[in-house]
Amino acid sequence: LQTSQHVLFERSEIRDRHLVRKKIKEHIADKSKLPILIFPEGTCINNTSVMMFKKGSFEVGGTIHPVAIKYDPRFADPFWDSSKHSVISYAFKTLTSWAIVCNVWYLPPMVKEEEEDAVHFANRVKAAIAARGGMAVLPWDGGLKRKKVKESFKEEQQRKYCQIV
Repeated sequence: LQTSQHVLFERSEIRDRHLVRKKIKEHIADKSKLPILIFPEGTCINNTSVMMFKKGSFEVGGTIHPVAIKYDPRFADPFWDSSKHSVISYAFKTLTSWAIVCNVWYLPPMVKEEEEDAVHFANRVKAAIAARGGMAVLPWDGGLKRKKVKESFKEEQQRKYCQIV
């Protein structure tokens, strides 16, 4: 990591987030530097959906070049469910797979529109990626795999359900 231009940070540290935003803005401004590859979901999912994007990647400006990636499960399933399999068993399964094949689609570049905030821009990019990959759009993030659901999120879903009923 130290031999290339990675930007590392600790998500839980608010100061790190501001520092990363500053580093990314500086990187984008320097036209001699290579583009930055960012995975805005912050985690992996099982090849069926696109989860909520972290908004930080969409706050710094610049042009986004979305890429949709979807694994072809006919040969192997590269998804790791850490609640069911250890890293050793996952590595063994992956290394002994016949092939890991994925489809990659490069979408047209996207820029934030004047009336958009970072969240709406992220959702627009996410929707384009999901549509191209034939995946569902999820309104929550990968933290639900590891954390208890916030009460506010439950209440919001209950309000929406009540409106439907």
